[in-house]
Amino acid sequence: MSRRKLQLPSWLPIDPYILALIGTVAVAALLPARGAAADVATGASTGAVALLFFLYGARLSTAEAVEGLKHWRLHLTVLACTFVAFPLLGLAAKGLVPFVLTPPLYNGLLFLCLVPSTIQSSIAFTSIARGNVPAAICAGSFSSLAGIVVTPVLAALVLGSSGGGFSADSLLKIVLQLLVPFVAGQLLRRWVGGFLVRHKKVLGYVDRGSILLVVYAAFSEGMVRGVWHQVSFVRLLELLGAEAVLLAVMLALSWYGAKRLGFGRGDRIAIQFAGSKKSLAAGLPMASVLFGAQASLAVLPLMLFHQMQLMVCAVIAKRRSRDPLPEEAVQTGSARTAMT
Repeated sequence: MSRRKLQLPSWLPIDPYILALIGTVAVAALLPARGAAADVATGASTGAVALLFFLYGARLSTAEAVEGLKHWRLHLTVLACTFVAFPLLGLAAKGLVPFVLTPPLYNGLLFLCLVPSTIQSSIAFTSIARGNVPAAICAGSFSSLAGIVVTPVLAALVLGSSGGGFSADSLLKIVLQLLVPFVAGQLLRRWVGGFLVRHKKVLGYVDRGSILLVVYAAFSEGMVRGVWHQVSFVRLLELLGAEAVLLAVMLALSWYGAKRLGFGRGDRIAIQFAGSKKSLAAGLPMASVLFGAQASLAVLPLMLFHQMQLMVCAVIAKRRSRDPLPEEAVQTGSARTAMT
């Protein structure tokens, strides 16, 4: 008898990187960094955040960004979803405290609503659904670029002192760890861009390894401070429920709102996938800078939302891929007419 290999359904993707993140959290729970080791982990995490944003800056083609501005209505729509609609829904979720969410979990949910959109997964799902891929590339890039400035500003406005104590020192950290490396990457792109393209795969591991280091440092500090005693299994289930509603609302708003604005099918697909998602890669480093000791609870909603959006959007993308394109619909109708 042949053995059948147990596989997950193709429409239910479990991101291997999420498994790595879960493993990192488990290591931090069992072996948290303490004392001198904690200082080393924090310092390495700070350097990793700076490296990440340097690479972001060095990879972003200024010429492509300028070219993408020609489709400004689409990009403004995605930015409005990411930095206006999402934050408003996050503020509305304040009514869930304390019945559904604890204040720390709500702060994490609200921070999730302020994070920029994704690039890679938005492009991938737009491509699967046969949407406007170039628009998705530019929309994700613009969102990530804007998020370097907009996310910290919005966090300071809507989170205030509950976000970990925003002050002149916090703003200085944001500038030094996020903005300065990004600008340096843009300035040096002329000389390092070719190297980054040639070693794209290796540098991808550097990106993800850096984020794992940030997660380990944040969750280690949370374990040492005992913040995880504030979260129960029931609270986690309630958080998942709140995030499911949030994702459903944004998927519907981005799709039907784009239709009301007169966008075609390809553009609507790009708007839906870029406008309903949040970037784990950008959000985790930002949280480590903005929240400090509270970063472990602040990033938990983002980590859960990231996997949820991948699973749901994979189903939607595959369904959209079976939709007839306008040209195909016309040809099908013509063929049926000819047969009668």
